[in-house]
Amino acid sequence: MTKINQKLGWKTWRFDQIATNVNVRIDNPSESGMEYYVGLEHLDPDSLKIRRWGSPDDVAATKLVFQKGDIIFGRRRAYQRKLGVAEFDGICSAHAMVLRAKPEVVLPEFLPFFLQSDLFMNRAVEISVGSLSPTINWKTLAVQEFALPPMEEQRRIIESLSCLEKYIDSTDHLIASAENLRGSLMIDHFSKKYSEYRKVSEVGKWHSGGTPARGKSEYWGGDIPWISPKDMKLPVLNSAEEKLTAEGVDAGSRLMPKDTILIVVRGMILAHTFPVARTSVPAAFNQDMKALVVNDEYRAKYIQYWFEYSAPYYLRLISESSHGTKRLESENLFSLSVPKISHDEQDELIERVDDVVQAIREASDRRQDTLLIKRHFLNEKLVA
Repeated sequence: MTKINQKLGWKTWRFDQIATNVNVRIDNPSESGMEYYVGLEHLDPDSLKIRRWGSPDDVAATKLVFQKGDIIFGRRRAYQRKLGVAEFDGICSAHAMVLRAKPEVVLPEFLPFFLQSDLFMNRAVEISVGSLSPTINWKTLAVQEFALPPMEEQRRIIESLSCLEKYIDSTDHLIASAENLRGSLMIDHFSKKYSEYRKVSEVGKWHSGGTPARGKSEYWGGDIPWISPKDMKLPVLNSAEEKLTAEGVDAGSRLMPKDTILIVVRGMILAHTFPVARTSVPAAFNQDMKALVVNDEYRAKYIQYWFEYSAPYYLRLISESSHGTKRLESENLFSLSVPKISHDEQDELIERVDDVVQAIREASDRRQDTLLIKRHFLNEKLVA
């Protein structure tokens, strides 16, 4: 039974009256006949667009079949707010749900927006079970009740949100184009032939890091950032998840000055990514990293950009230890060479790349502002 809500025309429905859980499974992805595979890693938080995908040939185990127009909702770690509307047929991770609107209750164009609302997402997080990877069970979600506006109001909400969605999409295209331009600038610069080069080992002084004893409380919880691979998510670092005291640095790590280049040389992330960052404050680091303080011949940012440009080359040099961990051996790290050019020439590249980076940052800020407007509008409209 549906219940009339206190807001005129609104009704309360169980979720299984709103959407169908499309549970079509396939055990052999490579034999599915599909062209696209969508994993949770291909879904961007707070975005309805699916911009990345893999191949069924690259995955194993049971997957779910989806059709164009279906919603792929990440039921595992729902707090990440990952869902996307399929623009093609394919298969997806079994850690997702494939949802399809029941058009007699909800417009198919409205359901994805509803799923992005705090009203739904907060409930999804509440009913998730498990500590390490909280996951939603369909039987639990199916009986959750939600109030929905009448069809005509759904259409008005869709019209407003679609305008915001188009702006977000255009901003995403702008950011992607600027990222491509940034890459092209570096390729154009570093792929040229120069009269003089320096070995990577010669561009500055290299250092190794370490981890102080975990059992010594006096080493931890200070104000000195201690950078490990999990912190290497931004190009410029001014903090870290964990911090050391001065005693902790002396006991097992090393304090590096501002403008130190950090790279990851050991860890499973090297299977697909070569993280590079530059510090904006003095910081310590662990043994899975290498730190470089560049010499006077180079700008630190120029060397950082060279490492970013060289990432695909380094990924081909990654080896595997006897227990399976990925690593970049020192002989491979030092096997490449950097152009030796004047500071003025270095500064010219830095300025051109930084201009693009600033444009990306401004576009990203506008995108984030629009997402906040969208979220506020949606939450306001769904309060019955």
